[in-house]
Amino acid sequence: MSGPATTPDADPGTRVRDLDEEALLAAFVPLLPVGDATLVPPGDDAAVVAAPDGRFVVTTDVLVEDRHFRRRWSTGRDVGRRAAVQNLADVAAMGARPTAVVVALAVPSDLPVAWVVGLAQGLADVCAPLGVGVVGGDLSGGDAVVVSVAAHGDLEGRPPVRRSGARPGDVVAHAGRCGRSAAGLALLTAHDAGWSGPGSAAGPGADDELVAAFLRPEAPLGAGAAAARAGATAMLDVSDGLLRDAGRLARASGVLVDLDAPAVAFAAERARLAPVAAALGVDVDAWLLTGGEDHGLLATFPSGVALPEPFRAVGRVRPMADASADASAGTATGARVLVAGSPPHVTGTGWDHFARGVPAAGPSSGGAGQPRR
Repeated sequence: MSGPATTPDADPGTRVRDLDEEALLAAFVPLLPVGDATLVPPGDDAAVVAAPDGRFVVTTDVLVEDRHFRRRWSTGRDVGRRAAVQNLADVAAMGARPTAVVVALAVPSDLPVAWVVGLAQGLADVCAPLGVGVVGGDLSGGDAVVVSVAAHGDLEGRPPVRRSGARPGDVVAHAGRCGRSAAGLALLTAHDAGWSGPGSAAGPGADDELVAAFLRPEAPLGAGAAAARAGATAMLDVSDGLLRDAGRLARASGVLVDLDAPAVAFAAERARLAPVAAALGVDVDAWLLTGGEDHGLLATFPSGVALPEPFRAVGRVRPMADASADASAGTATGARVLVAGSPPHVTGTGWDHFARGVPAAGPSSGGAGQPRR
């Protein structure tokens, strides 16, 4: 089939309604990687992917336009990268190596074909370097763009790393970024509201790096398997904020998670984010503790284990007997998470898809109030 230079996206005016299904598929399917584990690629009713371990990890996630992304902010390529990262991070969090994804896509008829082609390019940007195949899916019309991805992974003979294995005395460790996606969302939201101060997403001083961290998150996708090999006792993807996700691990394991103060655990990130937070009138620790969608990995390891790169120690696991009544109810969800031995001082616990007042796109800003205009 023809490559992108000769597909219908060469004309930016071409819309989905101008093509039939076969022509639309021909515009982007050649851009998708086949993957190292794919035995039968797309073209039949289903693909076939090798599972040499005899088991496979599977997860799925969905992105809905104006709920998880906005087209005025995000290109198709941005959304493709985001869709791949957030699903592959869940595979990595089980200690598995990602192998394949399938994608179901609903698009409105007036959507430019170039946007769909960009989505395929974004998927390929993340998947191809990892040897992950984009091996099929479904295509449908709809009133808004909806991208649903199912991702698969290979445990390579190891037991899965679950949330329920943390034990008192374990070290709590984090790999990846923290707080940057929330900062990028805050900048975009402030710009939409007419704010144009230092570090805004428009004009001089634009902080493109933080905006990109929200639009195109980068995750340590190879670190999950490395953590499993190093003996991680529990692990999960930090998608909804450090407090909320640490609370999930704590509840599953029946323990108390005591995180170090952000100024200690995330000193470099805090220094990077602090000037932008000050300009927006936001508590920088709210971004670090409750901002979601950085897709780092939070794991626990037995004391004395050498942490694999890029994990860094950010706290410790304590028995529930150490928790006072106030500490165990230190968040609205009873997450059993402390920060430097005390209940968190920030407002909110992280992203909740069904809570009132959540933003129309992206993770929670941490309940720190609206940015100043």
